[in-house]
Amino acid sequence: MIFPEFDPVLIQLGPLPIRWYALAYVAGIVLGWVYAARIIKTERIWSPGRPPLTTPQLDDLVLWITLGIIVGGRLGYVLFYKPAILGQIFTGDSLGERLELFQLWTGGMSFHGGFLGVVLAVVIFGRRNKANLLSIGDAIAPVVPLGLFFGRIANFTNGELWGRTTDVPWAIRFCNDRIRETYGFCPAGDLPRHPSQLYEAGLEGIVLFVVLWLAVWKWKLLAKPGYVTGLFLVGYGLSRAAIETVREPDSHMPEALQGVITMGMLLSIPMILVGAWLIWRARSRPPVAA
Repeated sequence: MIFPEFDPVLIQLGPLPIRWYALAYVAGIVLGWVYAARIIKTERIWSPGRPPLTTPQLDDLVLWITLGIIVGGRLGYVLFYKPAILGQIFTGDSLGERLELFQLWTGGMSFHGGFLGVVLAVVIFGRRNKANLLSIGDAIAPVVPLGLFFGRIANFTNGELWGRTTDVPWAIRFCNDRIRETYGFCPAGDLPRHPSQLYEAGLEGIVLFVVLWLAVWKWKLLAKPGYVTGLFLVGYGLSRAAIETVREPDSHMPEALQGVITMGMLLSIPMILVGAWLIWRARSRPPVAA
């Protein structure tokens, strides 16, 4: 299959381009906000406890989370995947190279960096409001797959983060006129590759959303703080590690690790371990009463 001629810009408003990549983040945040508000307002699913936040507090938290996603996601991408961008601040040949760190519209965000940014935002907000941090995490975790789904679809339309070469019938050649015009060549080459972005949208987005939906609405696990958060951490970590086996390896990894483990796998290991501990901790304790 030939990669479609997707235009990364939905509409041009004068000098301001409205990009699909940016809209993916907006959609994830807005829909996540709506879903989290529903979780917070439905007190019966927290029984015998109660929601950790009021609706006005959740509205304030969304701003903190948004900042955590943007700042953490960009810094994480630079630190984990493109550390050379930091050096360009002082050594870049042009103003554009020196300011590349701040060019969010060009893509380049790390989920793990954004995740750490959100964790920091939740910790600061929770302590200021004297709320249970694990319960806040349980309210936020079920909405994250929504953002992951839209983000991976945006990665696909941008023709980035493609998979390894393959001969499966649904393989895609991530090369078209738009990509050639943008880069001067096709970074993915002309060989068919796994559409790993779509794999991630399905596994990290749809499947993980369903699992956490069941945890909240059917299995009533919000009564045990940390349980839902742990399920998310383990579910995402395992999903990401599995898909990394068909995703193009990181070129900057040390040669000894090339073909053995990827940066995504390394960053997912702590998530799996912490998530497993949170699940064990929650299972071994009785439900928390209000």
